Order: sequence, then structure tokens, then C-alpha cells
Amino acid sequence: MNAENMKPVQLIKPFEGEKQQTLNTETIISVRGLEKHFDSGKLKALQGVDADIKKGEVVVVIGPSGSGKSTFLRCLNLLEMPTHGTITFEGTDITDPKVNINIHRQKMGMVFQHFNLFPHMTVLKNMTLAPIKLLKKSQTEAEEKAMELLRRVNLENRSGAYPSQLSGGQKQRIAIVRALCMEPQVMLFDEPTSALDPEMVGEVLEVMKQLAEEGMTMVVVTHEMGFAREVAHRVIFMDEGQIVEEGTPEQIFTHPQQQRTKDFLNKVL
Repeated sequence: MNAENMKPVQLIKPFEGEKQQTLNTETIISVRGLEKHFDSGKLKALQGVDADIKKGEVVVVIGPSGSGKSTFLRCLNLLEMPTHGTITFEGTDITDPKVNINIHRQKMGMVFQHFNLFPHMTVLKNMTLAPIKLLKKSQTEAEEKAMELLRRVNLENRSGAYPSQLSGGQKQRIAIVRALCMEPQVMLFDEPTSALDPEMVGEVLEVMKQLAEEGMTMVVVTHEMGFAREVAHRVIFMDEGQIVEEGTPEQIFTHPQQQRTKDFLNKVL
């Protein structure tokens, strides 16, 4: 279901914080010459990608299946190790082998297509495990933060439930606020609605919209073009492992310059 055709979900309470009015000019992630090869170099998933992500910016990455979108996203926190190129996060080249990537990875929340919740743990345990272990928060402090976030998405009454007892939309909202428990500087979303039933897509997109309004830096790989139009500061169109075109939603969706971009949009809009 296209996000443009859906009514906004009213159940979710707004996140705290004022809506960001002007975009920060500070670069938080800088990518240069990024390449990722698989199968001993036979498959080149990324081919010389350059990109900068500004603090507070919402960047939506679109493109056909197999274009390298998810590989690009997973390289940003080194879930995929680049074959060549550099990724600088908050001034540090995280591709340097001497860098402790786990420290920087804690500052990048990641939301996957299939939720990745621990099935044997309750919602509250899922949310407090990492803050207690990695941020050294007390159990009381971690639980208070988790419950605050659950209240914001109207799921505080599900804190004792297990993932198998939740709907797909609830699982993905839990996955988002679980990532927020780590107080990240950046949120990465890898097709967060593609595994959901159509009627559950809206409630997840609404949470993401609220995060964007709060000024969270976000990189989103998605097929939800309505979300890209409404929320993105910048849209990147990828194909065959390269950035073909990028610009504001208005530029990309209304006045695309590249024929490949036009062909893609004619099929999905």
C-alpha cells in the first residue's frame, strides 16, 4: 500500500522535542569510493559510491531490487565490510582496522526488515539488554527509559509480552524504540515495512515521521515512495551499485534528470 493513500495513525503519541526547522550543515557520515564485492570480486554490489549525510538529515534511498541499497546501508555501520573506500563517522574513519567499531556502532541504531527481536525474551528484556550491558545503565534506569519509549508508541501494556504474541506492526515499532534505548546519533532503516501486512505499514511509518520531526538523522532504504516524498530531505536513487541521481523529493519525483530514474519511477508511481 502506498503511504500517500493511508490515513495517519492517531494512536501513537508524539515524541518529545521540537520539529527541526533548518537542516544542520554538519556532516555526520562521509562515504568516499565505497565498493563492496562478493564472490571473489565477480559480483560488484557497490561501485565507487560517494555520499555525505548531514546531522538531522533524512536521506531516503530508493532503487530496484539488487541495486545495492541495503548493502550501502549495512556498510555504514560495517555490518558489511567494504572491499574498498572509507566511511567517516563523526570525524573518525571507521574502516580503519585499528578503530573499535563496536563503540561507534552503538551510536547507530539499526532497524531491519524482519525485526530481529529475541524470541525468548519479553519486550522489556529485549529493550533493556543492550543499555545495561553496553551503556552500563542500571536495570531501573534502563527499564524507566524503555517504558517511556513504549508509552510514546502506545505499547506500554505489551512490555511483558513475547515477540510471538505481537503483530508485525507492533514488533517493528518495538524494534525501533529498542534501537532508541541506546540513544543513537543516527538511525538506519533497512526496508522496515516490507515484511508487514499493508494495514500495519502506516503505524510504523508514523513513528518514523515523528523521529524525523524530532531531528533524528535517518538513512532509510524503502519502497514507500509516499514516505520519501513527505519526509525525506534528500532522495538517493541507486542502480547497479552506483548513485545514479540524488536531490530533493521535488527534484527526484517531479523533475528527474536521468533516464534510468525516469524509467524506475514510471514503474513504481
